[in-house]
Amino acid sequence: MIPLALLGIILAINFGILACWTYFLVLISWSISKSPKLEWTARYRIKSKPKVSIIVPARNEEGTILICLQSLLSQDYDNYEVIAIDDSSTDKTPSIISELSQKNHRLIAVKAPSRPEDWIGKNWACFQGYQKSSGEILLFTDADTVHKTDSLSSAVNTMIHGQLDALTLVPKLKCYDIITKFTLPVLSIFLHSRYSPLRVNNPKNKIGYFFGSFYLISKKNYEKIGTHEKVRQELVEDGALGRRVKEQKMKLRLVRGENYVEALWARDPSSLWHALRRIIIPLHLQKKKSAMMVTAIIFFILLEPFLILPFTLLYFGDFLLGGVLLTINLVTIFLLLTCSVVQSHFGLLQKSIYGLGFVLGCTVITLCFLISAFDSKGNKVVKWRDRSYFIDTKQHPFHL
Repeated sequence: MIPLALLGIILAINFGILACWTYFLVLISWSISKSPKLEWTARYRIKSKPKVSIIVPARNEEGTILICLQSLLSQDYDNYEVIAIDDSSTDKTPSIISELSQKNHRLIAVKAPSRPEDWIGKNWACFQGYQKSSGEILLFTDADTVHKTDSLSSAVNTMIHGQLDALTLVPKLKCYDIITKFTLPVLSIFLHSRYSPLRVNNPKNKIGYFFGSFYLISKKNYEKIGTHEKVRQELVEDGALGRRVKEQKMKLRLVRGENYVEALWARDPSSLWHALRRIIIPLHLQKKKSAMMVTAIIFFILLEPFLILPFTLLYFGDFLLGGVLLTINLVTIFLLLTCSVVQSHFGLLQKSIYGLGFVLGCTVITLCFLISAFDSKGNKVVKWRDRSYFIDTKQHPFHL
């Protein structure tokens, strides 16, 4: 017999979880339907065509770098250069870049010099690309992206027509393994709820964000926010740059560009795991108490409805409050499923069936939060692009 007081507390907690998922469903539905798309602004045509320097950092990307560069070199915009930076690759990436640069004068091959100890690899490579650039506008993109031929012209037209200081596109995210496909809809619900275009585009909102696969910024404004040098120790450097743009009260616009840019998010379960840790661990470095609270909230929102379901079925069915709790629990799980399916189909533009794997997605995300929060070691390790970053939680920055 469970005391009524305890049952009341459990009921209140689950009612709060139900309210959270109701909020998420309303928010993502509203955001998906109201967020601006690049297609809406592709009709703009401008007379001036400022030179654009496209900066592509690459480390061990032999499987993706060729198609990425070919898509960039096929743009219908006629005033741009592509700067591909080899970030100490150990595969065929340098030779692919070099061979292609000999065939196309737009492509500039750069070998990044030895990286200082207090720089993250990608940030250092981006900074080298900036130093070699000659354009008025900079486009930063990743070596595992594919761009439609009119993505650059549409984005530049939008940026100039809207008198924007910076523009970033939400890409179509690709993944290959089933675990990532099940996990991504759940994860993107949280990311979308915070970094919705409707939030980022609101000048009264302090939230700023760049998608690393595609963000345009004038060189003048890039220098004003301190370049990648100011975020040299950030694992999520694109998000950090986006925040700096908003802090400087610049006009930033985030638009959906899934029909223009495709980006590879995670290549296998291992890279998925470390991609999650790449997001989570910086939270513990910045505000440990807040991060622990977030971890607890994630546990209750994602896993508690499933963990408590057997008990509601076995023990609470004969009680009035127990029946109410069971109803709330089942409705919560249904809302979670609905959010995952909606986000998978309309937000990520992948098959709705991947939203049905929400239980696995919830488990992976929760475990990663918990393990990252209660790591017994003194240092936390994140693997990213074949490098291990040993993060001292007592001393910032990162040690490689």
